[in-house]
Amino acid sequence: MRAYEKTHSWISFKPVNFERFDYRLWMSLGEAASKCEHLATVPLQPKTAKKLHSLYLAKGIRATAAIEGNTLSEEQVSDRLDGKDNLPQSQQYLGQEIDNISKSCNIITNRLLKGGTVEITTEEIKEYNRIIFEKLPHSDEFVPGEIRRYSVGVASYRGAPTEDCEFLLDKMCDWINKLSLSGNTNVMAIGILKAIIAHIYIAWIHPFGDGNGRTARLIELKILMASNIPTPAAHLLSNHYNLTRDEYYRQLDYTTKLKGDIVPFIRYAVEGFVDGLKKQIEEIQKQHLTVSWENYIHDQFRDKVGEVHDRRKFLVLDLTKYEEPVPLSKIHEVSARVAIRYAKKGARTVGRDIKELLNMNLIKNIGTFKKGGFTANKETMLSFLPIRRDGTK
Repeated sequence: MRAYEKTHSWISFKPVNFERFDYRLWMSLGEAASKCEHLATVPLQPKTAKKLHSLYLAKGIRATAAIEGNTLSEEQVSDRLDGKDNLPQSQQYLGQEIDNISKSCNIITNRLLKGGTVEITTEEIKEYNRIIFEKLPHSDEFVPGEIRRYSVGVASYRGAPTEDCEFLLDKMCDWINKLSLSGNTNVMAIGILKAIIAHIYIAWIHPFGDGNGRTARLIELKILMASNIPTPAAHLLSNHYNLTRDEYYRQLDYTTKLKGDIVPFIRYAVEGFVDGLKKQIEEIQKQHLTVSWENYIHDQFRDKVGEVHDRRKFLVLDLTKYEEPVPLSKIHEVSARVAIRYAKKGARTVGRDIKELLNMNLIKNIGTFKKGGFTANKETMLSFLPIRRDGTK
C-alpha cells in the first residue's frame, strides 16, 4: 500500500460514476458542446474575430493569475499582451507573471496547431509550472518545475505525500488520456469533462511547492483546446473561477470533504462555462445583426442613384456605429465622409435627409425632433426573425 492510499484515499483512478450526473448536468454538457460547435463554425468579420480572441485571451490569462493574487486589471493585462509596458517598476513582477502565463498559452496553442500530441504528460505539467515562475522571485526551498520534497497545502488541506506525487501525476495522465464515455463520440463534451477532472486531480495531488492552481488551469486549457474547443471558449473556465473565486475554493474544498465526490464541482464548472459561452454567442449575434443591417441598408438604396442618396446612405451606415442617440446638431459630424458631404449644405438639408430616413424606417428619433437624438433603427432586422409561439422573434 502506498502512502497516499492511507492519507488521500479519495485520489483513485476508478471509472467515473456518470450515473450520478442528473439530467440537468447532462443537458448543460450538451448545451456547452453545441455552443462550442456554433462558435467554431460561424464565420466572423476579421475585426470581430480578433477582438473576441484578444478579449478572452486577456480575460483567461488575467483570471489564471488573479485567483492567486495578481492585482493587474483587465486593461493592464491587455496592454501587456499588446507589448505595452506601462507598469511602474514596483509592479513589474505582476507583469512578468502575465508574460509567463501568456507564454504557456502560446506554447499550448502552437504545439496543437502544428500537430502536437493531444495527450497530457507529467513532463508537460512540470514544464508549465516552471514557465509560470520564470524571472519571478520564490522561496529557496521551491524549485519551479520540480516535484516538491516537502509537505504543502492550502488552508487546512494538505497535498498528497511527497513520495507519491510523481507516481500520482503519471497515473492521472494515463487515466485522463484514456477517459471516455461509453458509446459517446462527442469529443467536445468528453473534453470538457476531462479538463475539469484533471483540474481537480492536480489540486488534490498538489505536486509542486507553488503554482499548483495556475498549472491546473493551464492543463485544463490544453485539454479543452485538444478537444477542438475554439480558443476564445477555452479560456472561459479560468474566467468563471475568477469571477466566482470564493465559490471556486469552496467547491474544491467540498470535493475533499466528501472524500472524492467530484460531481458538485463539475456541475459548478459546466454551468459557469455555459454562461460564458452564452455571452460570447451574444457578441457574435450582435455582429451578425450589424452585417445584416448594413446589407439591408445597401439594398434599400440599390435603385437610388445620385449624390443625395449616397449622402443619406452613408449617414445611416455611419450612425449605426453610435450606441447613444446623436443630436440633430451633431448629425453632420458622425464621420469624416458624412462631414465632407454636408460641408457646403445647410441645416435644412440635414433636416430633409433625417425626415426621409425616418420615413424609410432606417433611423428612429429618441425624444423630440430638435431636442432629442437619432439612432439607427437596427431593430428592424428583428422583424425578419422566425415567429415563435410566445409571440417573440
